[in-house]
Amino acid sequence: MRTGLMATKLGMTQMFADDGTQIAVSVLQVSPHTVLGVRQKDTNGYTAVQVGCCDLKPNKVTKPLKGHFEKIGQAPKRHIKEFRVDDHNMLTIGDGVDVSFFKEGQFIDVSGKTIGKGFAGAMKRHNFGGLRASHGVSVSHRSHGSTGNRQDPGKVFKNKKMAGHMGCRQITKQNLYVQKIDSEKGLIFVKGAVPGAKGALLSIRDAVKKRSSHEV
Repeated sequence: MRTGLMATKLGMTQMFADDGTQIAVSVLQVSPHTVLGVRQKDTNGYTAVQVGCCDLKPNKVTKPLKGHFEKIGQAPKRHIKEFRVDDHNMLTIGDGVDVSFFKEGQFIDVSGKTIGKGFAGAMKRHNFGGLRASHGVSVSHRSHGSTGNRQDPGKVFKNKKMAGHMGCRQITKQNLYVQKIDSEKGLIFVKGAVPGAKGALLSIRDAVKKRSSHEV
C-alpha cells in the first residue's frame, strides 16, 4: 500500500478510444506534494506518510502549524493529509511527489464529499415510488407512506429511509480507471464520475480491491 495524493476536481469532459468509443472522464488537478511527516510502527504504533500541497504564507497559518513547518524546514501548506502505507513504501520528509506517482491504465480509489442537495423527499432521496397518482390519495402523492409498526414496538427504528438531508457526505468510489495522465499540467483523467462539485478537494490512492496490470 503506497501513499495517496490530494486532487482538485476540475469537472468532466470526454475522450475517444482508438476504436472511436466515447469515454466520459473526470479531470483532476494534482499539485506537487511534499512529504511533511512519517509515522513509524515502533514510535507511533502504525506506519503512515503525511503529505501537503499548495504553499501558504507563514502569516496564514496558526502558531502550532507554523512551528511544525519550521521544525521540518518546509513551507506552510494549505492542504495536509495522512495516508496509511506499508513498511516498504515509506518516504522521507522533504520528498516531492507529483501526478507521475500514478500510471495510465491503473485503478484508483477516489474519496470526497458528495454534492449537497439540501432537504429532499423520500422519492428523490431513496428512489421510492410514492403513493397512487389517481384515486384515493389527496395532496400526498410523493409521500413515503407509513414508517412505523403497531403499538409494539411503538416507534420508528433508527436509519429508517425517510425524507431528510441528502448528499454532502464522505464516500469513496472504488476501482476507477486512469485513462490518461498529463504530467506537464498535473492532470489526471479518470474514467467515470467522482464525488464532489467542481473545485472539491479529493483524495486519490491505489485501488485496494483491484490490482493494476503493472502491479501484478
